[in-house]
Amino acid sequence: MGPVCFAQPQTKTSTSFQQSSLLRNASQTLDGVKFSKSGRKPMSDPLFQDVIRKRRSVRKFEPGRSVDRKVLERIVDCGRWAPSGANVQCFDFIVVDDPILRDKVMEVFLRQAQRLVDHAKGFPAVKKTYLANTVAIVIVLGDPRWKVCFPQPTTEGWEKEYLENNEVIYQNSIGAAIQNIQLGVAAENLTSAWLSGGGEDITNKELSGLLGYPDWMKAYGTIPIGYPAATQNRRYRRPLEQALHWNGFQPTQYRTHEQVDFYESSLRPFAMYRDEETMETWNDRQEKLGDWEAAFTTGTPNPDGQLENSADFSAPRTTGRATKRRLKD
Repeated sequence: MGPVCFAQPQTKTSTSFQQSSLLRNASQTLDGVKFSKSGRKPMSDPLFQDVIRKRRSVRKFEPGRSVDRKVLERIVDCGRWAPSGANVQCFDFIVVDDPILRDKVMEVFLRQAQRLVDHAKGFPAVKKTYLANTVAIVIVLGDPRWKVCFPQPTTEGWEKEYLENNEVIYQNSIGAAIQNIQLGVAAENLTSAWLSGGGEDITNKELSGLLGYPDWMKAYGTIPIGYPAATQNRRYRRPLEQALHWNGFQPTQYRTHEQVDFYESSLRPFAMYRDEETMETWNDRQEKLGDWEAAFTTGTPNPDGQLENSADFSAPRTTGRATKRRLKD
C-alpha cells in the first residue's frame, strides 16, 4: 500500500480499545475464501453485513476521547486491501492524530465550507467545527502517476475512449479504499464521515502546504473518526426493488429527469439528514412528497416505462425550484 503517515508524534492515549471480533475473525481467513463444509459455496457472513449496515456518516463526536494507534492502523489497513486498477494501489494515507495539527486541518475545512456557502448556493453546507472532537483524521491521497499503468491508446481516434476510462479506473480505485476505511471504522465501533472538499484545488493546496505532500497529489477523501455524541439511526435508502435490476435494465425502475429535479429542489436536505431509512415513515411525507410519493417509496418510479434520450446535466437545470432560485440570484 501507499504508506500510512502519522503526521505528528503520537499523543498519549487515555483509553485502550479492544480489537473487534470481526477483525479477529477476518484475520484468520485472509489467506483464502471461507467456504462451507461441502467446499462448493462460499459461506454467507452476516457479521460483515451488519458492519455495512451500521456504517454512518456522523458529524457530531464526543469531545475528549482518544484511541490507540493500533486501532487506527487496523482501520487504515482496510484501505490497503481495497481493489485497484492494475493493482497499482494509487493511494497514500495520512493519519492526523496530533490535536494541534488536527485543529489546523479543521481550519482548512472551515474555510472550504465558507467558500461552499459563498459560491455554491443552494447546497445544504455543514460547518466543520465538529472536526475538533475527532480522535483522528485520515486523509486519502490519490497519486495520478499510476494512471500510466492502465490501458493506453495506441490507435488514432481512441484517445478519448481510453484516457477517460483511465480516469474512471483511477477514481474508483481511490473510492474503494475510502469505503474500506469507513467500514473498518464501523468494525471498530467508531464512526466517521467522508469529506470530499479536500479535492477542490484551493483546499488541496492548503492541505498540501500543511501536511507536506506534493500538490499534484490530491486529497480525494478526508475521513474524520470519532465516538458518536448520540446514536445515529439509518438514513434514507432507495427501496431495493427500485435499485436492483434482474438480467437487464427495467424501464419502470428508471428515475426521470423531473424526479431528479424534484429531489434537488425539494427533498435533498431531508433525505440527507433525517434519521429514517424510508420516506414511508416520514410523518409529513404527503406534504414533502406530494404526487412523487410512489416514485420514492416503491419499486416503480416510472410506471409508463418511457426512457429519456438525453441526460446532459452539465448545463444548469431549470425545472427544479431550488435551481430556479439559484439562477435568479
